[in-house]
Amino acid sequence: MFKTYLFPISYAFMSFPFAALLFTLPFLIVQYRRYGYINKTRALVLYLLLLYLLNAFFLVLLPMPDSRHNAPPSGSVIQPVPLQFIQDILRNTQLTRDDPASYFTVLSQTDFLLAAFNVLLTVPFGLFLGYYFRTRWVVCILLSFVLSLLFEITQVTGIYGFFDHPYRVFDIDDLITNTFGGIVGFRIALWISGLLPRIEQLDSQEDLSAKKVTYTRRGIACLLDAVLWISAVLLLNLFSLKVSFWAVSTAYFLLVPLLARGRTFGKWIVRIRITAADGGPPKLWRLWVRYGLLYGVLGGINFIMLDTAFVLKLGPAWSTAIHSAAAAADLVFAIHFVLRLFRRGKPLFYEQWSRTRTAITWPEALPAASGEPTSA
Repeated sequence: MFKTYLFPISYAFMSFPFAALLFTLPFLIVQYRRYGYINKTRALVLYLLLLYLLNAFFLVLLPMPDSRHNAPPSGSVIQPVPLQFIQDILRNTQLTRDDPASYFTVLSQTDFLLAAFNVLLTVPFGLFLGYYFRTRWVVCILLSFVLSLLFEITQVTGIYGFFDHPYRVFDIDDLITNTFGGIVGFRIALWISGLLPRIEQLDSQEDLSAKKVTYTRRGIACLLDAVLWISAVLLLNLFSLKVSFWAVSTAYFLLVPLLARGRTFGKWIVRIRITAADGGPPKLWRLWVRYGLLYGVLGGINFIMLDTAFVLKLGPAWSTAIHSAAAAADLVFAIHFVLRLFRRGKPLFYEQWSRTRTAITWPEALPAASGEPTSA
């Protein structure tokens, strides 16, 4: 029986890296936005929660029918009798009142093991609710019931119509045992919470003014800016507004930070901003040098290379020269970036020449943090 559980668990662990990859970007954005930094304990707990949910859903869904056009069930797809599993255990187990040893046979009985598994399935869920989310016991009962109901509905609908017919029974006993498992986990969380770091105190000793902006954080801001910036270019051209790439770039990376105290949309989301080396707001010429080097020179030469029609008009010689210059510039910047990763006290060239830094803006009352990178 236990081998049937190892199959979905193995699938859950194999799919975890892909799920974690999809989870990481929104996780980082929320953590930077809400807490101002990444706490390793909080990250560990949330990734364990993701791993648990994957295991729970794979255990509920697998194994599936061989075909979407599965055969209809031979009996009822709903078991509406509460605590029916107790009657099944008593009916299928040979118990002798004068022989206490016969009671131990219950532990190996299939109906008992299924009920025990359904309890254990949601014990971790109750642990997370009690330890990390600090919910009340009433909320724990409600959420455990809702999770169990989600499991049962997913099964009885054939994964919401993906299969022609249900391939599992909607069992009222599963709702009872799953909800009970959540309560057990919640109580365990209360008992062991004194041995673990208290979630509500994780941030009490953190000094955001002493933290430095990581390349991970800056990369997320850059990604968000790129989505908005490129979308604006495409949208304007879609409406036949002949606004050049350069005009949009100038407005977004020069005027917006100047008016928003060093922030762009991406930087606002992850709570960072551009400052002068002394921590003050950046002057226009500093932004011009910073983004002119980064997006005007380095980004510009790559943009020109992507404009095939323009490059072909220049002739073979110029085309080769532009492609070579772009490749060389990208290679030099990549080497420069890698070196700065290992020499954390050194800013990137466009920061050094523009005398600007990246600082944390949360909370606003704290002094600006230096833009030198550290670990994520």
